[in-house]
Amino acid sequence: MCRTDDLAYFFLRGTSLLQRNGTLGLVATNTVAQGDTREVGLDAMVADGFTITRAIQSRSWPASSANLEYAAAWGTLSPVADNVPRVADDIEVRRISTLLEPTGRAEGNPARLLENTGVAHIGSLVLGMGFTITPEVAAEWISLDSRNGDVLFPFLNGENLNQRPDASAARWIVDFGQRSLEAARAYPTPFEHVVLNVKPERTKNPRKPYRDRWWQFAEKQMSMRKAIAELREVLVIALVSKTVMPMRVPSGHVFSHTLGVFATKSFADQAVLSSSVHQLWAIKYGSGMRNDPRYTPSDVFETFPRPAPFDPLEIMGRALDVERREIMLRRDLGLTKIYNLVNDPVVQRDTDIDRLREIHVELDREVLAAYGWSDIYQAHGFHSYRQMARWSVSPAARAEILDRLLEENQRRANENKKVGRASASKVGIPREEGTLFT
Repeated sequence: MCRTDDLAYFFLRGTSLLQRNGTLGLVATNTVAQGDTREVGLDAMVADGFTITRAIQSRSWPASSANLEYAAAWGTLSPVADNVPRVADDIEVRRISTLLEPTGRAEGNPARLLENTGVAHIGSLVLGMGFTITPEVAAEWISLDSRNGDVLFPFLNGENLNQRPDASAARWIVDFGQRSLEAARAYPTPFEHVVLNVKPERTKNPRKPYRDRWWQFAEKQMSMRKAIAELREVLVIALVSKTVMPMRVPSGHVFSHTLGVFATKSFADQAVLSSSVHQLWAIKYGSGMRNDPRYTPSDVFETFPRPAPFDPLEIMGRALDVERREIMLRRDLGLTKIYNLVNDPVVQRDTDIDRLREIHVELDREVLAAYGWSDIYQAHGFHSYRQMARWSVSPAARAEILDRLLEENQRRANENKKVGRASASKVGIPREEGTLFT
């Protein structure tokens, strides 16, 4: 199997050999229509005149010996009239995007927005499970020497967030932060633990910084730590998960690289990030691991045009957080299991699950109102998108929401460029340098 990057170049090479009146069909893993691979391959092909006339976005390989999802695309460099139907996943459509799905009136890829800079982060890459200890050991070390509390923290990862009813950390971790080797030695018990359980592995690492600074995490994510330093709570999301749902947790954790961390404690932000509006955007513009969406902060959150502040969002975010937490704890269910029930059409007349569905309908209504899109008929039900059935808005509402979000993203991106050009002009900076972040 080709590496992800190789797939894109293989597609490009195939297109370069195609005659103007020829057609081309290509099969690859479904990552070819996702993230950077899509931008390098399919985006470039379409920009050069390739029209996708038929597509399979993601389907299980038809052999039990291979457990993978494949995608396929057919097309041509010849002009294709707008009234000629295309076929996406066996359904006739007007047009097919490089995401290998039907596309609406808005075209192009979303741009990163300045307003979202510095909010969404990825947790720390520890690189050495020897850093971790049990909660009991952590409590013992702190009781022996209270100073050990300076370097011992609960360690939260995506599995804990989604599987534990209270979304708590199952383990603690030794975190020396940016301390020097001498400073780390000032905590004898944690330091000896790291010497015995981390150093042997890390001193063999091929990357010199990881090898030489074996007592520190590989990627400490200091920008994330700085962004949340003054917050008592933050929103976090498992980066690979069917739920695509953030949770509110105390900020005093070490967050794993399997988590996205939002530097906000706002219940309004929680409402927006928990809505079908954000979930659909995340599923469309993130990438995927098999059938699970992969939340990529740079492609999803940084491009997501959030609505203006709106008081009802604060109310709905708080209602979701409080009521869902109570249900999860009472029924001893984690986030994944509770949303498996919410998204299962077989589960009916369950008071708790019906209430959660009702909250999400109300929440989606308020989020759309915050955008000024109350005219969109939501028609909540059990609808499938990207091979996943969910309690969500209807396919028609989904298409309209995604169209309007992309149009709003493009409008704001253009405003960012205008502001950047104006700022550059005022201070005498060359125009190219004034648009560094746009």
